[in-house]
Amino acid sequence: MIVCAGRNEVFDFAHPIGVGLIESTMNLTRLALFDKPDFLLFIGSAGSYGKHKIFDIIHSKTAANIELGFLDNKCYTPLKNVISSEENQNVPRETLNIVNSSNYITTDNVSSKKFLKLGLELENMEFFALLNVAKEYDIPVAGIFIVTNYCDENAHKDFIKNHSKAKELLTKYMKEYNGKS
Repeated sequence: MIVCAGRNEVFDFAHPIGVGLIESTMNLTRLALFDKPDFLLFIGSAGSYGKHKIFDIIHSKTAANIELGFLDNKCYTPLKNVISSEENQNVPRETLNIVNSSNYITTDNVSSKKFLKLGLELENMEFFALLNVAKEYDIPVAGIFIVTNYCDENAHKDFIKNHSKAKELLTKYMKEYNGKS
């Protein structure tokens, strides 16, 4: 099953699950309980911490939930904050394309560089929640993302400017990708 966030990020071939960590967790849990898919593929937009360029398409099976306060040692968590659906958890971190998830969008270039130093490459609001729900219900999962913006002071403006074209490019990519499988 192909899923996407929803609201303004809807694709005619994907089931919307909601925006952010909470909506996506609730709706995906409901889906897993009542109509459990054999496989989940999440598609959507992402902001780049600087490694990837606008309109790059990236595959990932690993997500994190690292909040901005963590970068400045202003908080901690007793919870596991990185999850992967990779078969082999010993895969080198630099090959994982780790997607960070939060209900907040990073708009500071200095923070973006700190995220990159931690091995995080992209920012998407839903992916961490999706991986956690998929793990709980033993559903194989992966994500395909298209970069719409950099995580800097222009993040929202660039997201708005690039979102329609990004959706078109991701739709085209998915049609070609589906033809290969």
